[in-house]
Amino acid sequence: MTRSEVDHSIFYRHSAPNLCIYLVIYVDDIVITGHDQGGITNLKQHLFQHFQTKNLDTLKYFLGIEVAHSSSGIFISQRKYVLDILKEIGMMSCRPVDTLMDPNAKLLPGQGEPLRDPTRFRRLVGKLNYLTVTRPDISFLVSVVS
Repeated sequence: MTRSEVDHSIFYRHSAPNLCIYLVIYVDDIVITGHDQGGITNLKQHLFQHFQTKNLDTLKYFLGIEVAHSSSGIFISQRKYVLDILKEIGMMSCRPVDTLMDPNAKLLPGQGEPLRDPTRFRRLVGKLNYLTVTRPDISFLVSVVS
């Protein structure tokens, strides 16, 4: 397998024009996908022989991203991740809005009251940054508050 130059947690192998395998690793989570079913089976057997692993079968959840399979394709969502964030910050009863933030708003250092717990704010911004994986519409807002 060849390591991706762009993301070192992704490995891939192309054994023929339409046969490929992708191996995605994040700490102790692994996703294996591709069109080469025989190659995937061999890779899984190799991993089982050399590492303590278990096969969870069809991908349903990976790094906070829910994966739903249907006849029309794959749908990814971070719904549970969002609900966990809303619960953590006490905003479960809030209503959605169409405009997340005034695009002309300027946030300046020293403006307003200092936060009681800046670590909590940083953790929330980090979670929102990860949320942009499936919600690119909040990227501007997250970049401003970060």
